[in-house]
Parts: sequence; structure tokens; C-alpha cells
Amino acid sequence: MGHEMRRLWTRAVLAGIVLSGCLVGQNAGMRVCAGCHRGIWESYRKTGMGRSFYRPAPEKIGGDLRAGSTYYHAASQSYFAMVERDGVFYQQRWQVDGAGQRVNRMEKRVDWVMGSGNHAKTYLSRTADGRLMELPLGWYAEKGGTLGMNPGYDKAEHEGFRRPITYDCMFCHNGYPKIPAGHEKPFAMPLYDGALPEGIDCERCHGPGLKHAQLAGAGAMKEEIKKAIVNPARLSGERQMEICIGCHLEATSFPLPNALMRYDRGPFSFQPGEALGDFLLNFDHAPGTGREEKFEIVNAVYRLRQSACFAKSEGKMLCTTCHNPHDIPRGEEAVRHYTAACRQCHGGTGHMEQADCTGCHMPKRRTEDVVHSLATDHRIQKIKPAGDLTAERAERHEVGDLAYRGKVVLYYPERLEPGVENELYLAVAQVKQGSNLQEGIEQLKFGLAKLPSARGEFWFELGDAYERMGQWSEAAGAYREAARRRAGFEVAVRKLGTMLRKTGKAAEGAAALERAVAMDAGDAVAWHELGLTYQALGRRPEAEGALGKALLRDPELVEAHNNLGVMRMAAGDAVRAEGAFREAVRIKPEFAEARGNLAALLAGLGRTGEAREQFRAAVRLRPGDARVRYEFAMMLGRMKEYDAAMAELEGCVKADGGLTEARVVLGEMLLGKGRAGEAAGHYREVLRTKPGWGRAELGLGAALASMGDAAGAVPHLQLAAKDSDANVRGQAAEMLRRVRNSRE
Repeated sequence: MGHEMRRLWTRAVLAGIVLSGCLVGQNAGMRVCAGCHRGIWESYRKTGMGRSFYRPAPEKIGGDLRAGSTYYHAASQSYFAMVERDGVFYQQRWQVDGAGQRVNRMEKRVDWVMGSGNHAKTYLSRTADGRLMELPLGWYAEKGGTLGMNPGYDKAEHEGFRRPITYDCMFCHNGYPKIPAGHEKPFAMPLYDGALPEGIDCERCHGPGLKHAQLAGAGAMKEEIKKAIVNPARLSGERQMEICIGCHLEATSFPLPNALMRYDRGPFSFQPGEALGDFLLNFDHAPGTGREEKFEIVNAVYRLRQSACFAKSEGKMLCTTCHNPHDIPRGEEAVRHYTAACRQCHGGTGHMEQADCTGCHMPKRRTEDVVHSLATDHRIQKIKPAGDLTAERAERHEVGDLAYRGKVVLYYPERLEPGVENELYLAVAQVKQGSNLQEGIEQLKFGLAKLPSARGEFWFELGDAYERMGQWSEAAGAYREAARRRAGFEVAVRKLGTMLRKTGKAAEGAAALERAVAMDAGDAVAWHELGLTYQALGRRPEAEGALGKALLRDPELVEAHNNLGVMRMAAGDAVRAEGAFREAVRIKPEFAEARGNLAALLAGLGRTGEAREQFRAAVRLRPGDARVRYEFAMMLGRMKEYDAAMAELEGCVKADGGLTEARVVLGEMLLGKGRAGEAAGHYREVLRTKPGWGRAELGLGAALASMGDAAGAVPHLQLAAKDSDANVRGQAAEMLRRVRNSRE
């Protein structure tokens, strides 16, 4: 295409984009870039970045269906399938009940695909309000193409179809999506407006291109045209690397946090050529905590920076030393290309003449976080690590006692300018995902005291930290201050209302939540919290109304369905309560709380077969839920299945030794089995926390008498004989009579 033709083509495309209303800010879009840079555009769109986000089409994901028609996920006892109808793709999920019937069906349309397929593809569905939700089943390139659960889903209780695609996800997998007004602010719900771009575009690395394209279309001087766009090759080595670092440096994808975006920046505001630290701060585990050798899917820059080659280059080795982002070679061509890159510094003969440098010095390894994927290890090592680097592994979940608990350290930039605000970001990193809560809270408090003008977001993080610690009153104070410092900070007002309810100030909490829904009537979570607060105030009709509004805004808010069921069950409306619980379970079969509530309702209605199935599911999902296990045991006891009931009670006491009712019932069952010594231990534990409780005093007296310790039994029986419960008094009196007779 000649210069004049390119100029005319660029003008035409620009006019078409402006007329169609697709032009956003100062960005031109890849169609415009292609007018003058056709060769680069053609090769780039075949790269992983160029194919990072797209609409599904038979030619792009049709092969995914052949990877396995149905996928069974044993941990959640769920079946998944990808299906196509009339050129539209869907992901389905169902379970099978005791009668072999399909239940808890869910189907979501696949609206977008995230991921090039070089390693994996993730399927996304778009909600009516503009959210993007990740679907549980993904596709992996391993073994010629296989279906498997997306990272974080390979467990019994997972997020189902409810995991949102955040701006962090989109930042590294796409161009510049349009965000509704207000939703670009920190802590806002990630929403996407209108048509979405498809793939990481030219402007992510070259900056806004509208002026550049306009000048080119107008026939401006060549140098003027060049100055209107960022050419990364003209930047310093540090700034060139930071364009790559923004997406290819992730110290860890497990809870830490890995990175924090500065609060005064929009989620897509980073421009090539500016200092990355002015937009994003990266963090890592503290040295000496056993995490130094981690290898994860987005560790490329992190591992490269551990290499002697990188360190000794004194800043000269860049990502582009080996990679041309416009054209990524594959297969044998890749081997030749990367071997040639190595020989730029490691020329010579003998060993250096081997055909594949990377095969030994940068081998492919299985990643720790995306366990169905292999990736090139960018830590260049003299000797290939021992062992099978591609051996299959189970997914690791860093939660509870398995989560990292320690200091979070700044990783990139390596140092920050002195100042209280930067100290506050370092403090936020400690508390953001609970890694170093106590120390981080103190650091945050200290920094906030030093900086009276601190942004409300720092106070919000302090509130979240207190909430994690269960210090609700302190959390409420921090949220109140956050809302005071940032006008329209709806999330802070909503959280303030929730904390006030939890501290017994439900009336004040309701007022805060009413302000929150006035600020954002589309916030389903705020309506849900308002419903719970009205319930705490005894305003049941208004509570149900608020939960109904929550479900109008988000029909799949499972917590709202579950709590609506609880309210209806308390009001004696079993039919509608059952409907609410079943809908919660249908949407999220992994929702243990809803399963337990449904089981208790069914048990109370005498539908023990259905109740048993729901109880078993709830216990499987959350074996540490003592209350559910207790209710299950009570039903089994009424059915005279005493051994099964005892097993549930033992599990219940193990999960929560403070549930005294369970200990007493277990003691009674043990006495019935002739295991008086074990029963006595449980009764003593109950009386340690609830001294004088007649039922426990009676049980301990009976156990001691059964063991032949009449003298020890009498004081406990005497206390029981004075209990307010007539039944306990009667049994204690009869037992005292027998004990005294046996001693005469």
C-alpha cells in the first residue's frame, strides 16, 4: 500500500470509528494502526497478546468441545460440559441426586474467551449489568487440549459461576475497555460498558495513537508523526522493561498481595514511558520464608531478575533482547531464534554449538498456581534443576492455616521516595490479604496519625483489616472516617452499616445502609445488608423487601436467597423458605450454609430422606460446621440410627468443643453404650463453662455412679435435683434414691 493510499485509508477508518461512536479518549484502535503498519499488525495479531481476548466462534473454540464432552469434578461432585447451539457456546453444570436425576442445573452463555490458548483459555459470561464472570471449567493446551477446572476451583467449595473478572485481570488480557462513570474509582464494582476491545492492542505498549494517526492521515512531517506516538525502543532500558513488567511480573498469584495500584490512578491509566511505580507497586514474600524458589504462571520477569545473565548485564538485558513482541516464533523456528539470542552473549564453539540452549538452561516446568500448564522458566541457570519438572501436581490452596503469614516486602520498584504516603502503601500491603495483620494495623495507624490529609482509601483498608480481626467497633470507626474523607464512597458507607449492625447498633446501621443504597441503587450487596439490618430491628416486611430488591439487581446473589429462606423459615413459611434455599443451592451447590439450612427445614418437615442428602452434602463441604453436624445427629437419633448419630456428634465436638448441647447428648449416648468414663469427660468439660447446668450435673452424677463412685456422684445429683427443669429434677431424685440405697 503506497503512502497516499495509506493516508486515505487512515482517514476513512478514523471517520468510520468516530461516526460509529467507538472512539474512546485519545486512543485510535488497532484498525487504524493496521492502515500504515499492516505487516506488523498481521504478525502481531497471531501472537499470544494479540489473541488474548476475543468473542467465541466455532473456528476459535470449536475444538474445545472435542477435548471431552463431559467433565466430572469429583471434589464438588459436579458435571460440566461445553455445548454449542446455533453457533452460540454455553457452559453447563449439573449434579446427580440419590435417585440418579440431574439437579442443580446451571447454564451460562460464553460471551468472551480470555487467553490465547498457548497455555489456557478461560470462558467468560457477561451479566445484564455489565459484569464479566469467570465460568468454572477452562481449557488447557496440555496433552493436546484438555478440559479442567480453572485455577482456584479444584476444591469442594468454590465460587461456581460467581467469580468476577476484575480490572486487574482485564489490564493484562485486553486493551482499554470502557468503564461506566464512577466505577473506575478504587473499590468500585468492576463493570464494562458497551463493546469490548478484542486482545491487547498496539496502544497498550505505544500509548494513545489518535494524534499520531491524525497527523499521518493529514500528511504531516515524518518527525512530527513519530513524536506523536511512543516507540519503546527510544525509551531508557528501565522504562522499556516497565512496559513488560506491568503484566509479566507477578511475584505470586497466591494471597499476599502481589501488587497495589495507587489510589489516585484509574485502572487503565498507565501510559508507556512513565515510571511504573507511579501507577503500581509490586510486593513479595519476605526473604527466608521458604518462598524464594516459587515458580508460577506469570513469574517470567520475576524469575529473569534472579538470573546471573540479567544481573551482570547491568540493565542492558531486556525482555526485547530475546523477544520481538510483534512476532513470537513457534516450534523449530523458536529454538533457532532463542538459541541465536543466547549466542549474542555466549558465542563460541563446543558446548555453545548445541542446538537448543533454552532446553537445558530455561526448561519448561509445571507451574505451582496453574497446575495444568507448563511454562518456560525464565531464571537462566547453568545446570538444569534435578527431577521431573513437568510432573503432575495437585492444586494448592493457601487458605486458613496454609496461608502465608509473615511480612510483605516491596519488590518493584526496589525503593520508594521517602514520604508518609508511601509508608501507608507499605502498611496496606501487610493487611490487604491478611498476611501480616497485627503489624500492618499498627503501621497504618501510625502513618494515618502522621498524615492528617490521608486519602479515605487508607482508612478503608484499616477498616478491612479490623474486620478481618473481628474488631467490628474499630472497623466501623475506620469506615466512618473513610466515608467522611471521600465524597460518595458508597462501599465505605455500606461496610459502616454492616459493622454497626454487628456491634448491636442496628438502627444506626440501617440509616447508613439507606444512605448507601441512595448513593448506588444498583448495589445488590448493600440492599442485602440492609435487609439483614431490618431483620435485626424486627422489621420483617421491610427486611424481605430489601432482600427482594437485592435479588432484582443480582438474581444470583446466593446469600440473599439463603437469608430470605432463613427469614421465611422463622416466620413459619416453610414452602417459600424451601424455595429460597433450593434456589441458593441450585446457583451454588457448593454453598454449605444453604445446604445445612435446607436440610434442617426438611428434617423438621419429616422429609428425612431428602434431609439426609442435604446434610451429607453440607458436612462434606464444610466438616467443621458444628451446628449442622449437631442438627444432623439429632435427626439421626430420632430415626434411631444411634451409631451414625454418635459419629456426627463426635465430629461436632471435634469441630467446636464449646457446643455444650452436643457434648451433653454425646455423653448421654456414651452412657447408653456403657462408656461411662468417656461420658464423664464430656460432662466435666460442659460444667467447666456452664457450672450448675442441671442436665450436665445429672449426666455426670449418673456416669460416676455407673463407675461405682457413689460419693462423687451424690453432689452432682443433688445439684440436678434443684434444677428448674422438672424432668431433670425427677430423674436426679430417683437416681439419688438408688445411690443412697446402694450405699446402705
